[in-house]
Amino acid sequence: MTSDTKRPEDCNDMREVRAGVDATDRALMEMLDRRYGYMRAAARIKQDRGAVRDEARKAEVIANARTDAEARGLPADQLAEIWDRLVESSIAYEALEWDRIREAG
Repeated sequence: MTSDTKRPEDCNDMREVRAGVDATDRALMEMLDRRYGYMRAAARIKQDRGAVRDEARKAEVIANARTDAEARGLPADQLAEIWDRLVESSIAYEALEWDRIREAG
């Protein structure tokens, strides 16, 4: 957390909670930016556009998220749904990047 945000267990009012949520959202966006950077790298590396969609890998990523959520006591079903949407969005983004890279080159 940043110096102006408290850990959840240290919050005493909703202003502190909201500051923590906002800081966490910004950190999540930074991580998503990095994740999509890996999708750009994958689009650059994969030679076959058909390799962009890998159902076995998708299932593995979602299962990993579910297992991690369960271990943390978080709502695993709902987070698996979020991960499914994240992976589908990542696949779509990677496909667009794959096309863009090859059209530009």
